[in-house]
Amino acid sequence: MRGMRVSDQRIFADALLTGRPSCPPGLTAWNGSDPERRFAIYRSNVIVSLIDALADTFPVTQQLVGEEFFRAMARLFVQEHPPRSRILAFYGEGLANFIEAFAPAAAVPYLADVARLEMLRVSAYHAADAMPLTAEAISRLLADVAVLPEARIGLHPSLAVLRSGHAVVSLWAAHQAADAAQALAAVDPEAAETALVLRAGLDVEISRIPDGAAAFIEQMRQGAAFGDAAEQASAADPAFDLAATLGLLMRGGAITTMTIPRSATS
Repeated sequence: MRGMRVSDQRIFADALLTGRPSCPPGLTAWNGSDPERRFAIYRSNVIVSLIDALADTFPVTQQLVGEEFFRAMARLFVQEHPPRSRILAFYGEGLANFIEAFAPAAAVPYLADVARLEMLRVSAYHAADAMPLTAEAISRLLADVAVLPEARIGLHPSLAVLRSGHAVVSLWAAHQAADAAQALAAVDPEAAETALVLRAGLDVEISRIPDGAAAFIEQMRQGAAFGDAAEQASAADPAFDLAATLGLLMRGGAITTMTIPRSATS
């Protein structure tokens, strides 16, 4: 493809992923064979490779609907949303939204959120590294009640929260069990759950957290002061447990910085 103009590249890409046209004009084979047949084989291989990449990223999503359904759906996604980067690690970021608008998937209303959770898991795995604060350092800062309300907490780049009207954490966890069918039988898909995604070392952990913990984490991610974040979390969930939430974040190595504004110390 060296030397191809941008317009030629677009025609080639369109033919490759959508089949329109079936073969780019002017394409020839080195040995004089039919270029349309050879291009069709190449196109099939490219599309299958992209579908395989999606299946690797969304294994539970595929298991929930079956391989045949998933691959048929993924083929349509590939045709409508070709990769925009040579790096395929994050290919499929738009799959959850595609699923929501995909009428045949309407019978599995939790499928899109499971896909979102799996994409967050991939993003967490590839997120930047950051050293967590030691428990001793965090404890010293927490003990300074005079300035603690104005403190800002920095959280690990891999951390993400997903709120869902469905049991996304339980559905994902059931598929990790030795007997997935038995584990799934105990899950109520309509039970709303909130997921916390966090990488610890090289392992990405997914856990279910209360609404109050989710609200606190979201406020801190937005740069809110510690006191304001705790107040908002308590308003969202009267059962919010600040100590338990901080313990969860500390055990996961999620707290990377704690800073006190100068105005709070003067």
